[in-house]
Amino acid sequence: MKQRHALTEARDASAVPIHAVAKDRYSAWLETQPTSVRDWLAASRFRADVGAIAWLPSEAVAKSVLAITASEPLYSLGDLPNRLSEGRYRLESAPSGRALSLALLGWGLGAYRFARYKRSDRQPAELEIPAGVDANALERELDAVALVRDLINTPANDMLPSHLASAAEDVAREFGARATTTVGDELAKSFPMIHAVGRASTDAPRLIDLVWGDPAHPKVTLVGKGVCFDSGGLDLKPANGMRLMKKDMGGAAHALGLARLVMANALPVRLRVLIPAVENAVAGNAFRPGDVIRARSGTTVEIDNTDAEGRLVLCDALSLACEEKPAALIDYSTLTGAARTALGTELPALFANDDALAVGIESAGRACADPVWRLPLHAPYKKMLDSKIADFANGSSSPYAGAIVAALFLETFVAAGVPWAHFDIMAWNTASQPGRPEGGEAMGLRAVYAMLAERFGKRT
Repeated sequence: MKQRHALTEARDASAVPIHAVAKDRYSAWLETQPTSVRDWLAASRFRADVGAIAWLPSEAVAKSVLAITASEPLYSLGDLPNRLSEGRYRLESAPSGRALSLALLGWGLGAYRFARYKRSDRQPAELEIPAGVDANALERELDAVALVRDLINTPANDMLPSHLASAAEDVAREFGARATTTVGDELAKSFPMIHAVGRASTDAPRLIDLVWGDPAHPKVTLVGKGVCFDSGGLDLKPANGMRLMKKDMGGAAHALGLARLVMANALPVRLRVLIPAVENAVAGNAFRPGDVIRARSGTTVEIDNTDAEGRLVLCDALSLACEEKPAALIDYSTLTGAARTALGTELPALFANDDALAVGIESAGRACADPVWRLPLHAPYKKMLDSKIADFANGSSSPYAGAIVAALFLETFVAAGVPWAHFDIMAWNTASQPGRPEGGEAMGLRAVYAMLAERFGKRT
């Protein structure tokens, strides 16, 4: 187990016991405690509110700590790595089974820190993993989320298309995958949308293509929007709209994090990851409002707004993905503010052309505490993409249904018969909560992995 996750399989007799007690179970727990503990808590006027911590007396030299937790297992321990003093701890009172695994996962998620540019003045508290827990599986899950967070948190000066390609190559190398990249003007003929959006940057656009696994296994393809910085292009964003645009490659980070989890667990699939990596910059050769661009599929698109660039780079990647008819096609993107208006910043929007795929993701998300919410691909709204001079426009003048309209645009490039799911995600925690530090965040990743494992992981 990596030190960064603040979890260990080692045992230390001096480890401080933690009584992790859900608020609604506090009264029952208190009745089982010795008089000294009850008197101590009463004298200190302890209130059993979620997040409250109390050090408990003991007749022995060692003491223990009481932590009042939320009832949701994933968030129950997530704030303790940074609230408890440095040192080693063990769980004295804790849930069992799946709830225990989720609580440990929450501890590891809460211990995450992005320390590339700034050192912390303290280390998170470390927790011993109880016997019977699959520590390796836990570590693989935490590694995947940490990769997503690290990539999103890295500022654009160190995470432009060339850097993102290097990150993908590192992941490929670790697991013996093959990664190829098409760069710059090489994109112009086969991937014209990716080229058009990224050509104004001094860091050339590219399409990253990672392949892993047995070709005889079911094909699973992941596509991630890799807009490493989004200025809005010639339809320039205001300053406050540009401040967090380093996270506009959050879809690519998700695709790589999920790929890492699939490969680390040796899921029996033939995995492909496609990442159109660009910077939407401003220069004399930038694409313009009113331009008409012919996509890889042959469809012509009129540019209504250069700030609706994510769907453009995704459409060429989706077209390529569909050429080999995968058994499941999943894309992640930080695509629209409309999805955030509808669902807020913490709940990712899911669109799908296949009910079984959508239900599988939703069910898995509930089971692993990684919720998603399905929105409709309401076909009548497609008229909002009408263009007088091209097959479609990339945007609409209507202020309504923006997330649905964007998803309908992408659906145009998904071949008939290919089960497809599209995630429109925030990929960012706007404030720190237990297990969810402010900054880049994985959303809908564990849900999709659980679905893939259920659907494809039972081969012999």
